[in-house]
Amino acid sequence: MRYLRLLLEFWRTSWAAEMEYRGNFLLGLLSSLGMLLGSLFGLSLLYQGGYRPGGWRFEEALLVLAAFTLLEGVSTVLFAPNLNKIVEQVQQGTLDFVLLKPVDSQFWVSLRAFSPWGLSDLLLGLGLLGYAGGRLGFGAGEYAAFLGVWAVALVVLYSLWFVLGATSIWFVKIYNVTEVLRGLLEAGRYPVGAYPAAYRFFFTFLVPVAFLTTVPAEVALGRGAALLLPMALLALGLFLFARFFWFFALRSYTSASS
Repeated sequence: MRYLRLLLEFWRTSWAAEMEYRGNFLLGLLSSLGMLLGSLFGLSLLYQGGYRPGGWRFEEALLVLAAFTLLEGVSTVLFAPNLNKIVEQVQQGTLDFVLLKPVDSQFWVSLRAFSPWGLSDLLLGLGLLGYAGGRLGFGAGEYAAFLGVWAVALVVLYSLWFVLGATSIWFVKIYNVTEVLRGLLEAGRYPVGAYPAAYRFFFTFLVPVAFLTTVPAEVALGRGAALLLPMALLALGLFLFARFFWFFALRSYTSASS
């Protein structure tokens, strides 16, 4: 309960600060809508002439795009304003003040800020999920399966992003490393089965983009049950590794005054 109250206070103060620029929400909504329309247009081009990339129907591919859009929303709301700042905190020495606080340091650097401008992506993602699910005849069970597996995918993305941010303790000037991750995540707009075999291997076993967007859609469609256990183990393993890696990295942190 103590951490819950602290989290709510974090987000309350962040909301108050961001509301000084309320027009940004409208601009963010228009930008997110433009990006989504562009993705829908690109996806529709793949289905010209009755072609089905990887055997996926158009409505099924919309589920993958919905998972991607939802991940983009959470990335903008939480990951980017927090995890991207780890590099800045190390470089400026403000990480010293985080480590001195009577609160878990990983909790602080992961959830301290809240940016409401990504809420537009979340709303559009939910709307796209509702539309695609309606066309596919989804019930409450299918929606729950999608969102449950998507939440596990969110843990995977957080763990990868956090580990990359934590490497700044050794390599201070790595501002673009998380943007590389976001760039690779762009491949998750489309079903991984639509890519050639070499790309499918890369996006499944080397950079687990398939687990982030394609697997939630497959589980909701009733054909990805065999992937549930591997994905859960992947998420748990990556989260525990991120936890270990953070405290291991802090042992090499020399603070701003050293």
